[in-house]
Amino acid sequence: MPQIAETSPDLFVDRRSQEIPGAAPGRERRQFADSHEELSPAARELAGAIDTYKLSHRRRFITYEEMLSIVQSLGYHKS
Repeated sequence: MPQIAETSPDLFVDRRSQEIPGAAPGRERRQFADSHEELSPAARELAGAIDTYKLSHRRRFITYEEMLSIVQSLGYHKS
């Protein structure tokens, strides 16, 4: 008969937590490149707005609808 190993509650690792043991503090995986240095000023503004949105909404990746709302929040519209 197989035995079931008992686990201590101290061994539980919440993978959803922000702090991951061994990970660099403050490092967030990005959907796009981490550096915005080689972008034009307008593209850098968009990249910054997307990064801000993702950080404030705790999202690693965004949908096209979310990207559209970010672009519109910057004042762009279809003419």
